[in-house]
Amino acid sequence: MSETDELTAMARSVFADHPAEIADGLPTQLWSTLTELGLTQLTLPEDAGGSGGTLADAAALLLVAGEAAAPVPLAETGPLAGWLLHAAGLAVPPGPLAWAAAGQDALTVRAESDGELSVAGSLNRVGWARHATRVAVLAADQDGSDVVLSLDPTGPGVELTEGTNLAGEPRDGLRLDIRLPADEVAKAPDEARELLLRRAALSRALLLAGAAARALTRSVRYAGERVQFGRPIARFQAVQQQLALAAAEVAAGRAAAEAAARIAAASDFGGPDAGFAIAVAKARTSEAAGSVARIAHQVHGAIGFTLEHDLRLSTTRLWAWRDEDGSEAHWHTVIARQALAEGPEGLWPLLTRAS
Repeated sequence: MSETDELTAMARSVFADHPAEIADGLPTQLWSTLTELGLTQLTLPEDAGGSGGTLADAAALLLVAGEAAAPVPLAETGPLAGWLLHAAGLAVPPGPLAWAAAGQDALTVRAESDGELSVAGSLNRVGWARHATRVAVLAADQDGSDVVLSLDPTGPGVELTEGTNLAGEPRDGLRLDIRLPADEVAKAPDEARELLLRRAALSRALLLAGAAARALTRSVRYAGERVQFGRPIARFQAVQQQLALAAAEVAAGRAAAEAAARIAAASDFGGPDAGFAIAVAKARTSEAAGSVARIAHQVHGAIGFTLEHDLRLSTTRLWAWRDEDGSEAHWHTVIARQALAEGPEGLWPLLTRAS
């Protein structure tokens, strides 16, 4: 068994010991266990407080987290906020982290005469902000250069408005009117905005692939248990056809996500091949999410829509996550533009490299 397989087995065991519900916010016992095992900052270097894991390890963990409907900010803390702070040379604090990529007009960042930076404006739908020890923000300063800010979401001058996505996960608004000392601001690394968006899209694609697998597993099991007209509904051809369609969508989404993770690891998310593969992965898993959720609820019937049934833990995430970090339509546009830029001679090499 490889180290990645061992990590997958360990993560499945941890998630199995904790319910996949958001009761009073972040499940502290689960988060504590994940932290003790070194899974919350899996790919951060050991000298920076991480575990020194590979992108393959992170991909395996996110697949399992999506499959378990784990109510924790693993993607936000490690591959996104943790990476951004470390890449900019800022301290990566312990605890859950959040991140945001501010649009050109979202924040006003201005240097003051005393060396501090004033930051004013709003950030919308910041995942898990209310539970984060810090929020890593990629923003443009007064000269138009990208900088990384390390914000305290509960500090003075920060007004937090709680919100959620369809799955009940925190998606909070932050209104800022603050001043930051020099050690909480740094120049962003080269191509940070593009790399951050790629990381977010791949993380979400892996979570989607895991959630789709869980919805399929629940549906196959239920179809074998539910008896109608004297036999399990899994023996009806129409149900078998729908489950086969869902299985094909799950397999295609997972294959695209795993291929993108492999290609991204080869170039540390840089280069056109990684960008194309990640765009394909997010578009494909977002497309699969709608089909798998629809079929899962058709198989379950009315019981699948109840709060008591755990199918909703997967399908609400599928519905929410398919539009987060770039919708299916957004990434299809990215794919089309790159395909057109390659031209007739370059299209086939592009497709074969991103597989």
